[in-house]
Amino acid sequence: MQLNTLMRRAVFLDRDGVINRAIVRDGLPFPPSNLDELEILPGVPEALQKLHDGNYLLIVVTNQPDVARGIANKEDVEKMNDHLASTLPLDEIKTCYHDSGDSCLCRKPLPGSLIEAAHEHDIDLSKSFMVGDRWRDIEAGQTAGCKTFFINYHYAERQPDTPDFIVSSLLEAQQIITGEF
Repeated sequence: MQLNTLMRRAVFLDRDGVINRAIVRDGLPFPPSNLDELEILPGVPEALQKLHDGNYLLIVVTNQPDVARGIANKEDVEKMNDHLASTLPLDEIKTCYHDSGDSCLCRKPLPGSLIEAAHEHDIDLSKSFMVGDRWRDIEAGQTAGCKTFFINYHYAERQPDTPDFIVSSLLEAQQIITGEF
């Protein structure tokens, strides 16, 4: 068995709050419910293009438990994902539709989606990054062995333990990753 010394680097991205605007109610973030509510955040297209140009794989890992809860429609989530995939230089979108009680390994804070992507795309997790706006994103990235970027919107919920970087946007994270900051 030959070891591949040219493993790839990736930036794993949460969707809502990182790529597109989360809907904040009572201090808590919620996903948009349909394509009409989907709004790509300022600076995201430029940041993703620079990361893509820097030879990073761009993989969205998103929890969408409202489908399992019967609050959201899977087709609407997929339409939003398809729109993002056709508009932005993303390599893949991995969506977990399970709820917390489903014992699913792909649901963040578990790192299953990141580890699966690493196996599928020959990714070196120790040279990769996870960018998220919630503690679940940061914990998944840390458990997988990635450096983590926490976009702090000061949600009224648990904050992550010791992210590697605290930033205000994906653009700021991109600038640090690509050495522009």
